Amino acid sequence: MSASLRAPSRAQLLTDRALATLERFLHIEAVSGIVLLLAAAAALVWANSPWVASYDAVWHTPITFGIGNLISTQTLHFWINDGLMTIFFLVVGMEIRREMHEGALSDLRQAALPIGAALGGVVIPALIYLAFNAEGVREHGWAVPTATDIAFAVGVLALLGRGIPGNVRIFLLALAIIDDVIAVLIIALFYSGGLEMAGFAVAAVGILMVVTLQRVGIGSAWAYVVPGAVVWGGLLMTGAHPTLAGVVLGLLTPVFSTPSRQAPVDLLSRATDEVRHRVERDDPALLAGPLRELRHAQREVLPPVVRVQTALHPWVAYGVMPIFALSNAGVSMGSIDLHEGGASWVLAGVSMALVLGKPLGIVGTSWLLVKLGWCRLPAGVSWGGIILVGLLAGVGFTMSIFIAMLAFDDAALLGAAKLGVLVGSVVAATLGLIWGSVYSRSARQTASAHPVPLR
Repeated sequence: MSASLRAPSRAQLLTDRALATLERFLHIEAVSGIVLLLAAAAALVWANSPWVASYDAVWHTPITFGIGNLISTQTLHFWINDGLMTIFFLVVGMEIRREMHEGALSDLRQAALPIGAALGGVVIPALIYLAFNAEGVREHGWAVPTATDIAFAVGVLALLGRGIPGNVRIFLLALAIIDDVIAVLIIALFYSGGLEMAGFAVAAVGILMVVTLQRVGIGSAWAYVVPGAVVWGGLLMTGAHPTLAGVVLGLLTPVFSTPSRQAPVDLLSRATDEVRHRVERDDPALLAGPLRELRHAQREVLPPVVRVQTALHPWVAYGVMPIFALSNAGVSMGSIDLHEGGASWVLAGVSMALVLGKPLGIVGTSWLLVKLGWCRLPAGVSWGGIILVGLLAGVGFTMSIFIAMLAFDDAALLGAAKLGVLVGSVVAATLGLIWGSVYSRSARQTASAHPVPLR
């Protein structure tokens, strides 16, 4: 071989080590929740500072996208909430698709308890909210406290360390994903305007393009950008919220690799051997073909639903969601008149529903299902763990703020709803941390008192 191997420099080794550490750090679930919290805090500080005018001005900056005569000019706020958040919902859709294939939603007996608990965690908060706001436009916000923020809830759980049994985390994830399914259905059924049928025809064309590309074996995610944009535009035309396009595309994402005559692992091995052979022959001019096969094999080792979700997760966790929080969590306290139009009742209803309604609905429904003999608690999960899940499910944040913006046009009611989400989520997270510390200590003591016998 003409190319000689050279030892990496010290600077390169330090850089590689730093990048590896950063990559591990970014995959810690608690970190994404902390980043989201910092973004929300920054928005609150900015919106209540002397520069509050700049906060509003930035998000109302007009931005134009288009080609030729197809041009759309909207505010930055619109492109974040209706465009960028589509990527968030795409990841949600893929999470639901994976759960339906191999997770908690793949087995009805396994899914029965989290489904029942999630339904209880939607109905009870909605009823508590309506108890405070049963009249006028205020009742439109009944769905605001029904959602759970997966990133925040799982992040808080991660802060409690390994003392929490693993099945508690799995139960929380399953419940939060089912919660997302319900939230998506609520948005589609209750927060979409008068639907324009022509838009559904456009969305159907986009879906047909996606299915066609899948049938002919196109595995590159970039090939689906244009069909995805067509689906998004079609749903925008219908009057439904266009971010639902993300859920549709996520549910359409295949759970198996593209069919081929050779298993992806075998193809990867063969392509690697071919590249090594060409390099050993010192024939780099003939490497293009084997390298292309190698990239294709690497792509197909993971099924598309896993590959795309894994690739998008850091961008969503550290880009899309913090930007959404920064642009929407900026509630100006001085501009909220809690005496105007019953805004104080909206604030009380949302916060109380998150803090009390979520745990009451989840724990109460779980207890009833187990008591009736219809379900059993997962192995290793006690009622203390179910209470912890109920408390953490009260962290609504991203999805709750999103629904609030669909529910209210009135600035006072919207501000009160956002403030209620922030207050309720912080209190729920705090209570979850306190109870989680007690539960974790109890779980460790139980485990030490009853050690698993060696086989």
